[in-house]
Amino acid sequence: MRQFRYILFCGAGAALGSVGAIMALAKAEGKPVLGPVNASSHWLWGDEAGQHSQADFRHTGMGGATNIGAGLMWGGLFGAYLQHRSPSATDIVRDGAVLGAIASLLDYGLLPRRLSPGWEQVLSSRSVVLAMASMALGAVSGGLAALATEDQGR
Repeated sequence: MRQFRYILFCGAGAALGSVGAIMALAKAEGKPVLGPVNASSHWLWGDEAGQHSQADFRHTGMGGATNIGAGLMWGGLFGAYLQHRSPSATDIVRDGAVLGAIASLLDYGLLPRRLSPGWEQVLSSRSVVLAMASMALGAVSGGLAALATEDQGR
């Protein structure tokens, strides 16, 4: 059960952290809340996806699924890493910062632009950095929650 708990908690935390952040950051910038969610469907629909601000299955459904899937992937990988260790809270926070750096480097540095999250089509560079940090923070929060439930079971 320990393995599943870290993967599930970290994955859910990363997914919720990133999606919540991009929507909140869009609102803070005075942009459509669904804009960055829709923009994430650009891998399938091209750059025009970032121009859609209304909810529809084509952009919002695919963009939402893409964002949640990516968060689950990054958080799940982080959880899989943590499950093989006996991490302390400090270890989880430190390693979460590394996760954020690696995810940012891959998503916005090494992968082809078509495979990036696409948030830069709608959000400022500052908000993209904050959203990536929020994804990592969500994974860390999940890891800390998994650690706390593990400690309660002892």
